[in-house]
This record gives sequence, structure tokens and C-alpha cells, in this order.
Amino acid sequence: MTNHARQIGCYASRHRGQSPASWLRRVACTLLALVIPLASAQTPVQPHSAPNPPTGRNIGIGAPWVSYYGNVANLDLARVARTFRLIDIDADPDQGNVTPEQIATLKAGGRNRVISYLNLGSCERFRAYWQHAPAGFVPCGSNAPAHLGRYNGYPNEMWMNPSNRAYRKLIVSYVAPRLIAQGVDGFYLDNLELIEHGTSTRNGPCDATCKQGALDLVRELRQAFPNKILVMQNATSPATRLGHTGGVPFASLLDGIAHEEVYAPKYDADAEEQLRSWSQRPPGHNGRKLWIGTLDYVGGCHHMRQANAVMARSRAHGFSPAVSDASAGQNVVCYWNLPRD
Repeated sequence: MTNHARQIGCYASRHRGQSPASWLRRVACTLLALVIPLASAQTPVQPHSAPNPPTGRNIGIGAPWVSYYGNVANLDLARVARTFRLIDIDADPDQGNVTPEQIATLKAGGRNRVISYLNLGSCERFRAYWQHAPAGFVPCGSNAPAHLGRYNGYPNEMWMNPSNRAYRKLIVSYVAPRLIAQGVDGFYLDNLELIEHGTSTRNGPCDATCKQGALDLVRELRQAFPNKILVMQNATSPATRLGHTGGVPFASLLDGIAHEEVYAPKYDADAEEQLRSWSQRPPGHNGRKLWIGTLDYVGGCHHMRQANAVMARSRAHGFSPAVSDASAGQNVVCYWNLPRD
């Protein structure tokens, strides 16, 4: 018997000569006996639960992200891990910027995705694999047939022809596996805008064979690392969005794209429109929409007002904004009062 029933005297038994009030009380008890079990059987309200951490090649659309290429020992790793859900670093083991243990800290038990910078369209002279590579591989510096000329503005960098088989083998079978061995979740692919250069420039001329080689290189990476994240920076023209490699749409190989300098230091309407075109693509791998990021530069972490305006413009189109100091820098992390959770 429930407390409600006891409160109205349902324990009393009806007998001959009972008053009308007692009879009414008895009716009320009968109704309670029917209603209370129904109420008790209702499904309890479940407490609100936090979203599940990303798995596999999922990035997390709209989540805050950061690009940092300095030594992570200079950072408050716990703060970075609390603030950003996607973290792009330079995990080249020869550079000594990060250890597997530090990468594990940034991952925060699987809550965050950590990816590594991987230069596909050019090769930096400060990389160990510019001069040295194991037997069976050709270092960038020794692969003269793949050289497409110096990278204007970056004297320590050489444009590389991705149609060159020895170069593709170096990247896919030597450079990339060493990054994965560090513990990263995938790659941030840079300098593929090479395929947009054409042949009328001295700054990385790229003919039709070169263009197709770039698309093929990304396909070979996807085949070698089917469960790793691939994010392509820049190169968001129709050459990639509508391109094909090995009989499949190139865009289907990617989990995300990002573009530099869409809103700062100055607005690039063409880049924004290209990103919007990519955003119209149907869901791809496992039914997920493509992650689209913007990476803009405001000169330093003290330019809070400009950074906030840039992030607002990016989010208005459904993009995921990141704001740093300078394209040739990215050796600081600006937190911009982003929420930490």
C-alpha cells in the first residue's frame, strides 16, 4: 500500500452501514490503485550526457582546432588538450618537436584528434630525408628528376613533382609511416596547390601529368592508411574537388579540407566560394559530412578583436575557424578565450 493510499485511509474496510463519506473514500482508493502503478511505470528521464569522443576518421565538425609547428614542450599541453579538439603539429621524429608521450597527452584519452603536417607538393631542405633515406628510397635532394624549382619566398624548399614514382614511394612508404609511429591520427597535407599552378610559372610549374600524380599520391596514402585522417590544406579548386584517381573521386579520399587566409590578413572571396562548393558535397565516409576549416593570420595573439571577427565570419558558413600569428610562423598558440572543457 502506498503512502498516498494510507494518507486518505485506504486501509479501512467497508462494511454494512458505512457512511457515504466512507464509500467515496473507498472509490478514491480504487482509482489510486489504478493510477499509481501507471505513473510508476513511466520511463525515467535520462540525464544529459556529453557527446561521445570521435572515433576512426571522424574529426568533429565545428570543433575548435589549432595549427602549431613549434616544439610542444613550450606549451601548456593540458590547456591545449582542454581547448582544442583537432590539433595539427609537426611530428617529424627528426625535428624533435614532440614525443609519443606528449602526443598521448594531447589526445586526452581519445577525446582529441592529433594530426601531423605532411608536405606533399614540396620538400624542405631541413628535413633529414632531404639528404638521407634508407636503401631502396631516394632522398628529395638526390631526386633531381622530381625537382620543379625553388619555392618562391621559401629558400629552403623545393617544389617536387608528385608524378615521380621515387618521390611518391619516399612519402608513402618512408616519411608517412614514421609519423604514424609517433602516434598521430593522420596527416595534414600541404602544398598540393601545386596542381593549380599550370605550366606558365617558374614557381613550381605543373603539367597534366604532374597534376594527376598529386591526386594519385593522395590515393596511395589512403590505400596505405585506410583508417587515418586526411586533411588537405588549400588546393580547393575544381582540380581537386572534381578530380579522379584510380577510378574514384579524389574528394572521397579526404576527411577534411582547410584553407589559409580566407578572412585575414585580407578577405579572399574565391577561397570562401571554393569552400562553400565543397560544403555542398553529400556525406562521404561512414555518412559523415566533410570537415571544413579556415586558418587565418592576424599577426599575434593580442589582436583579439580581429580574431573574433574572423572566427564569426568563418562559423557563419559552417566552417571550423583557427586563427594564428603568421603563415611562416605558427610557433605560438592563441587561445582567444575559447571555452575549455
